[in-house]
Amino acid sequence: MVAAGCLGGVMVLTSACGGGGGSGSGSAAKAELGGGAAAGAASTASAAASGSGTAPAAATPKTSAAVVDIQPKSGSVDVAPSGALKVGVAGGKLTTVKVSDKTGKEVAGTIAADGSSWTPSAGLAVGTAYQVSAMAADANGVVATADSSFTTLTPEREAKASDNVEDNTTYGVGMIVSVDFDKDVKNKDAVAQGIAVKTDNGTVVKGHWFGDRRLDFRPEAYWKPGTKVTVQYRLKSVEIAPGVYGGVDRDEPFTIGRSQVSTVDAKTHQMTVVRDGATSTIDITSGSPEHPTWNGTMVVMSKEGVVRMQSSSMPGMTGAPYDLQVPHSMRLTTSGTYVHGNYWSNAFGEDNVSHGCVGLKDVKGGGDATSAGKFYDDSLIGDIVTVQNSSRGQVEPDNGLSGWNLAWSAW
Repeated sequence: MVAAGCLGGVMVLTSACGGGGGSGSGSAAKAELGGGAAAGAASTASAAASGSGTAPAAATPKTSAAVVDIQPKSGSVDVAPSGALKVGVAGGKLTTVKVSDKTGKEVAGTIAADGSSWTPSAGLAVGTAYQVSAMAADANGVVATADSSFTTLTPEREAKASDNVEDNTTYGVGMIVSVDFDKDVKNKDAVAQGIAVKTDNGTVVKGHWFGDRRLDFRPEAYWKPGTKVTVQYRLKSVEIAPGVYGGVDRDEPFTIGRSQVSTVDAKTHQMTVVRDGATSTIDITSGSPEHPTWNGTMVVMSKEGVVRMQSSSMPGMTGAPYDLQVPHSMRLTTSGTYVHGNYWSNAFGEDNVSHGCVGLKDVKGGGDATSAGKFYDDSLIGDIVTVQNSSRGQVEPDNGLSGWNLAWSAW
């Protein structure tokens, strides 16, 4: 009879051979030869028992010194998608680890150089069943295996993330992607890794946190016209704060259009517009000495058309009160700086009389043929407007999309 030993799911067989026949005397041999059927049967049984020419004896299984450990244990539920899955071995080295969901999709991971552990390359998906199979070998090559199955948790709380880009839209070369969360983000590194900004030309894009709820992305320099960009969100399974998950997996593609960079000189009362290398100049009026315009680089955040502007809505506003329907309005800061049409002043190119905005000549209700109308029609969200020679300080990087005022080394 051959016995088989099974260790950790792997069968190991061994065999042993016996010695030659016995050394009995000649008379005994003669008696066996002439002893009839009964003697022959006894002789056959004796030969088999002696081991001469026998089949292999019972196998002795080899036990591997390797012991594989998988965490979480099989049958576990409500497992955290990040940090809970661990595969290790004592007394050997891992050779194979396979982790997959019920569809067969495998989880990428890496076995350590010393073979002692396996680590997933990224977090698991929430609300998903997984199977784990691992194999290791000891110093003698004897194999041990282990298996586990578990299910990750389904989040009870999720944060909402919103941004300022729309699918398949064209933006200016100064566009900054700004992501806002409706809950405080505590695991900022994990969230930053869960949002990737991919480009078709290798442009490197980095994120910068403003507080606990806002994450902005931009390249080191203005975008190259024609760049194809995709914002990839993989936050559904990311724990952004204790017990709170990101709640979204989606892709948002957009394109960078032609280059337009405008520079407002508050001293000369002119704005120089450079569009794809062609330069034009527009007479403007900027903020008065009492209400100067911010210096620094700003970005067109939105094109809002006609906007009602009231002095009562502006903290610290002095002078005569006003309530105006302002045409061709494009927002530059969250604090209320616009470049817009102006039909109530004749100071263009001569004086600064506004309440902090950049004004271009226009007519009441807005006219397409006016300076303001043409500039509005030719502009994109994401276009650059830089103000210089104003008496006011530099705009803060988080006031609108003004992150270009922060050095790349600090971004």
